[in-house]
Amino acid sequence: MEQSWINHISPYVRAARIQKSTSLAGEWMDPDHVYTYIDQGEAEFFLNGVKYLVKEGDVLLMHPFMPHIIKSSSALPLVQCILHFDLYYDEHRHAGRPDAMKHREEEMELASIAPVTRLALADRMDMKKKFLMLQKELSDPSPASPLLLKSICLELLYTFMKSHSLPGEAEGKLTKGWPLLEGAIHYIHEHYHDPQLSNECIGKHAGVTANHLSYLFKSQLGITIHNYLKHVRIEQAKLRILRGRQNLTEIAEETGFSSIHLFSRIFKNTVGVMPSKYAAAQSALNKQDLLSRPM
Repeated sequence: MEQSWINHISPYVRAARIQKSTSLAGEWMDPDHVYTYIDQGEAEFFLNGVKYLVKEGDVLLMHPFMPHIIKSSSALPLVQCILHFDLYYDEHRHAGRPDAMKHREEEMELASIAPVTRLALADRMDMKKKFLMLQKELSDPSPASPLLLKSICLELLYTFMKSHSLPGEAEGKLTKGWPLLEGAIHYIHEHYHDPQLSNECIGKHAGVTANHLSYLFKSQLGITIHNYLKHVRIEQAKLRILRGRQNLTEIAEETGFSSIHLFSRIFKNTVGVMPSKYAAAQSALNKQDLLSRPM
């Protein structure tokens, strides 16, 4: 497919949000591009009449005026990171004329690309942080915000297209070393609460040296053992924050961090906000969900 247009795009970010829904269903047709990352849950997306079952780690890229129907299909709340953008800046479009998109053929460059892809684990870990950065810049803009918004949008598009272009052989390589990786991953999920958990300990349990296991993680999953362990600990901490039954010090201890200070620093670097702000934001989302439910 001819892709010379990629050299000329200049994205304009219109909106970004992280949306949590307990029972989402509806039909939409947006006048702009919609980039949706599934952070949690599963849903059926009907795009131009084609049904896709998407789940955590999937990205959907919908071109302007693509009809899409969404229906949650799991017990977990559906958490979506959603970006609305234009491929090209147009002052008339941004002056309040959404119909202007219909007359710009270049905005349909993505129409021929399959709209769903699954991200590698390393890319999934960074996705939510990028959306939090988008939200921050949109809510509290600075003179440099348009440039940062554009650069993040380009990164997200690159991540989508990179995942599309992964060679088929990558699956075979992943399967070849999977028994060792599966054993190591299972051990990490069982022992992430131990602050002394090390690469050597994980490798010993999996039956290989720490160096060989590190090679497998990096070559097959695109991530280091250390970063995968950090990802598991942070995700476990987020689950405990959502439950709202423990304070942050207790959560830090239960998820393998040696101190609340280390926990707060790593959480901020990984998620993009301090754990206290994350807890407050989730609490506000829960209240909003309750208020929006029909009586």
